[in-house]
Amino acid sequence: MAAAAELTHPDADRLDLAEVLAALGHPVRLEIVRRLASGAAAYCGEVVPDLPRSSVTHHLKTLRESGVICQRPQGRKLYLTLRREDLQRRFPGLLELVLA
Repeated sequence: MAAAAELTHPDADRLDLAEVLAALGHPVRLEIVRRLASGAAAYCGEVVPDLPRSSVTHHLKTLRESGVICQRPQGRKLYLTLRREDLQRRFPGLLELVLA
């Protein structure tokens, strides 16, 4: 996984609808978002335990760079949270539609 200094998250006011929808358009990434929808932070190994590490890294990077998730390093683990408030403020109702 990326080092803490390398993790960049877009500002909420710069989230792009096309990028968010493209990130959510892949079944694996949509499943990650569904698992994070409860609001609790999850270790990346818990969210996608059955994929090769390179695939997990790719999907998490896509979600992070589009602004859908936030990644926070804690020790040797990387924790994930859904940026629900930012997405709701920028695109009202989008998550409810996607997660339904």
